[in-house]
Amino acid sequence: MSKPSDSLHKPSARSATWSYLRRYTDREKLAESRILRPIAHRFLSPELWRFTRRNVPRGVALGLFAGFVIPFGQIFLALVLAFTVRANVPIASATTLVTNPLTFPFWLWAANRVGHKVLTIIPDGGNVLLPQDGMMTLGGLFEAAGATVFGFFIFAALFPPVGYFLTKWIWRVAMGRRRKKRLKRGEIAREAAAPPSPTTPS
Repeated sequence: MSKPSDSLHKPSARSATWSYLRRYTDREKLAESRILRPIAHRFLSPELWRFTRRNVPRGVALGLFAGFVIPFGQIFLALVLAFTVRANVPIASATTLVTNPLTFPFWLWAANRVGHKVLTIIPDGGNVLLPQDGMMTLGGLFEAAGATVFGFFIFAALFPPVGYFLTKWIWRVAMGRRRKKRLKRGEIAREAAAPPSPTTPS
């Protein structure tokens, strides 16, 4: 008799990400966290879980900031800051996943490239990598790490305002379409309820 495959019991990357997302966007699960228990009464406020035109863009901006300024453990920073700026908690938590184990290698490379580019523009910025006989020197590794950190700080300063205004624009467009559909349904309902006009005899 064949044994069941172990792959059936191993969670996929998608299911693991979804489980992680549910853990930190569910009010009950967040309330059960021992680490977050001292401040749970703040970020569990019903006001921070409503989806409004003000707190949703704030949540996107806050999540992007936390995701890039601290690529590890960023969700805790987002939760701590959410109640200070009155941002939407689940949106802030979910947006931090812009930096996750699957995307982090790309962002690491991108931050290094951007940091390197900016440092070369700055006078006396120096080279990021210092090759020596095909090997990077210890000083070059430190400079590469510094350029990568600098790149992440650039992302943390650039992406939040972009995400904030983009979300506000998307919200405005979505609400405008919803309003037009509601008005159109109202017009159709009024036309259906209106009595038929009397016909004049010929």
